[in-house]
Amino acid sequence: MFRQQRLHAFIQLGERLRDPTRLAEREEAAYRANSKNNWFTVPNCLLALDAIASQMLAAEALTDWLAQYPAEPETPRKVGVVMAGNIPAVGFSDLLCVLISGHSIMAKLSSQDEMLMRYLIQQLITVEPAFADRIEIVDRLNAADAFIATGSDNTARYFEYYFAKKPHVIRKNRTSVGVLTGVEDDAQLERLGDDILTYYGLGCRNVSTLFVPDELDGKPFDFVPLLRTLEPRMNQYLNLHKYQNNYDYNKSIYLVNRVEHLDNGFLMVTPTPDSTPGNLVSPISVVYYQTYASLDHLRDLLAQHAEKIQVVVSAAGWYPGSIPFGTTQRPGLNDYADGVDTMAFLQQL
Repeated sequence: MFRQQRLHAFIQLGERLRDPTRLAEREEAAYRANSKNNWFTVPNCLLALDAIASQMLAAEALTDWLAQYPAEPETPRKVGVVMAGNIPAVGFSDLLCVLISGHSIMAKLSSQDEMLMRYLIQQLITVEPAFADRIEIVDRLNAADAFIATGSDNTARYFEYYFAKKPHVIRKNRTSVGVLTGVEDDAQLERLGDDILTYYGLGCRNVSTLFVPDELDGKPFDFVPLLRTLEPRMNQYLNLHKYQNNYDYNKSIYLVNRVEHLDNGFLMVTPTPDSTPGNLVSPISVVYYQTYASLDHLRDLLAQHAEKIQVVVSAAGWYPGSIPFGTTQRPGLNDYADGVDTMAFLQQL
C-alpha cells in the first residue's frame, strides 16, 4: 500500500464517523459495546467516536501530522499491540499509528473494548479493502516483530520480560492531575468536571488528583464551589449501578473509618491517604487532593510524580506544560501516551 493510499483511507474513515446519515450505524455499534461492558454507555461510546473523528481523523490535521514522519519502512513489520480497554476505543491511536506508518498490526483486543474496536476496523476495511491483509485480531503475539503494550504496573513487568528480546513500547499506570488556584469560575469548574467524570473517571487522562493552595486569604481551600457546580450531574452518574455501587462502598468506608471527606451526593473529595502518599489514582467516585504552599512547592510536587502523570490541566492552561480544563478526553495526534512518540518508534523498525 502506498503512503497516500493509507492516508486517504483514514481521512475517509473520519468522514464516515462524522457522517450524520450513519448515526444509526454508530449507535448500533455503541449498543453492542454497552451490552458487553456496562461502563461503556451509549453516549460515552458515541463521544469517543466523535473525539476520534474530530481530533485524529480530520484531513488537515492528519496530513500535517504524517508529514512529520516522512520515512517509509524498507520492510513492513508485524507489530503486536496489546490494547487497553478502560475507556471506549482507547486502542484506536495505536491502530492508526501502526497502519499509517506502513506496518501490519496483530491486535490483541481487550475483552472490555472488543466491540467498538471491531467496528472501527470493519469501517476502515470498508473504505480500504487492502487493509484486510494488514490487520489480524489475535489471542497470541508470538509471530510479531515488535510490540506495543498497555497495562497496569504489574502487567508491564510481565510485558517487559516477555517482550525483552524484540523492540517494544511498554506503557504503565498513569493518571492526570488538575492544578487550581481558588479563583476559578463556575464555567471553568464545569470543564474540570468533564476531565474528572467523563468515562466515569476510568481513563489515564481523567483527573484523579487536584493540587490546591494550602490556604486562600487565610482560609483552607474551599471545594464547595466545585462540588456544587457538579451536583446537577448526580442522576446521570448514579443511574449507572456500577458507579453507584462504587460510590456507596467508598462512602461507607470513609464514614466507618472517619476519613475526612466532602460529598455532594455522587462525588467525594478527600486528601491523598497518608498510607499511600505517592498514589495519585483515586477510587471511582473519589477525587484526591494535595496542597501546595507556593508555585515552587507545586513544581516540586509535580516533578516527584512525573512518571505517574499523563496530563496536567489548569484553567485556560495557565500552568506551564498544562492543557486547559475540559480538553483531556479529546487528545490530538501528537498527544502520545506516556510521552513516548509511537510513530518515531515505528519508523525505527
